[in-house]
Amino acid sequence: MKKKDKFVFQCQACGCQTPKWMGQCPECGAWDTLTEEKLLSSPKTISKLGRLQIKPVAMDSIELEEAERNMTGMDEFDRVLGGGIVAGSLILIGGDPGIGKSTLMLQVLASLSDQGKKTLYISGEESVSQIKMRGKRLFSRGTNIFVAAQTDLETILALAQQEKYKAVVIDSIQTVFNPEASSTPGSVTQIREASMEFMKLSKEKGIPIFLVGHVTKVGAIAGPRIMEHMVDTVLYFEGDKSHVFRILRSVKNRFGSTNEIGVFEMKTAGLEQVPNPSAVFLSERLANAPGSVVAASMEGTRPILIEIQGLASSSGFGSPRRTILGLDPNRVALIISVMEKRLEINISPLDIFMNVAGGVKVTETAADLGIASALASSFFNRPVKDNVAVIGEVGLTGEIRAVAHIESRIKEVSKMGFNKCIIPKNNIKQIRKIKNIEIIGISFLKEVMEILFR
Repeated sequence: MKKKDKFVFQCQACGCQTPKWMGQCPECGAWDTLTEEKLLSSPKTISKLGRLQIKPVAMDSIELEEAERNMTGMDEFDRVLGGGIVAGSLILIGGDPGIGKSTLMLQVLASLSDQGKKTLYISGEESVSQIKMRGKRLFSRGTNIFVAAQTDLETILALAQQEKYKAVVIDSIQTVFNPEASSTPGSVTQIREASMEFMKLSKEKGIPIFLVGHVTKVGAIAGPRIMEHMVDTVLYFEGDKSHVFRILRSVKNRFGSTNEIGVFEMKTAGLEQVPNPSAVFLSERLANAPGSVVAASMEGTRPILIEIQGLASSSGFGSPRRTILGLDPNRVALIISVMEKRLEINISPLDIFMNVAGGVKVTETAADLGIASALASSFFNRPVKDNVAVIGEVGLTGEIRAVAHIESRIKEVSKMGFNKCIIPKNNIKQIRKIKNIEIIGISFLKEVMEILFR
């Protein structure tokens, strides 16, 4: 007898499966996200003889081969990948629609093409003529870039194996369609099946494959984060469309450092690398402006100077406003409470506005002292001197706690022309003498205010 097809209801937000339809997903609580999908036939199991032949290998007996890396020629991109593209790696690039993911990947392929390496760009969203129009704006020649407009999974796998490509880009993973799955393109089942097939291809043939995925409202790539555990590297392309700067951030990398970033500037002719982000982010800083403070942030192994802006003004409403851009709102609320308690200033009833210039997002606690200094500068309406930078974490008792990578931060501060840096006192013994800069160690928040505003 012919077996009947089995169907399940699968949540498009988290991937949870249930035997019957429900209005609300029992796993994530999302409403109206369960859709009916046919279960794919299970893969063939390994025979008993095959299982007996599989034996574990001692780690000491494994011969380690140096991973082959292809340098793209784009230093900011290579930095994020850990020094170039590793052969046989599967790389996921996520970001908001229209942020510049396709532009970035075309420029990477163009850079490889200039080195004489064959690359393949497969788009499920544009025709080949549209890709040509965009490529003509970004680069002059594309001799070694081969393009195809295709969404069928089997056809894409066949195209990727026709030549010995040094890189393959799938733009985007949401458009890839497997006819064997009854669900629509972009669903959990389709994305999972396509990702598994691309993973097999990259490992068996040694082809580096880039999967482009859009980020949804909740910040997940292609809905649920069902691909991130399969791929070798996860890169997020961040930035505000109203700003010209874009940040490529690594959040997972099996072949390099995580949380590394590359900075790009969006221009008419595409993305341009920013080798010195500190200079760019501070280029428009006004001299002697109350509420503006320079702090040193670490992004992976790279120190970056950022301008933290604060504004404390009288509130016209019963409850004061809190508008925070580029910083953790909970962290800012904590620092406001510490300032009110330890500095004895009545800042809570005021409207508080915080911003990191340039559209940068800062999450580390080393920026705490910069937040407190910017708010105090605005509250007292007294500017912080242009030659001063601050680094430090603020504790609940008003103490200034030590931070990591202090020497790298101070060297960046000195390189950018600042001649005074305020740091936690416990970090003083961790650094060697650095020329042309005065380092001041402090233990409490009150000491900082006395130095900046005496």
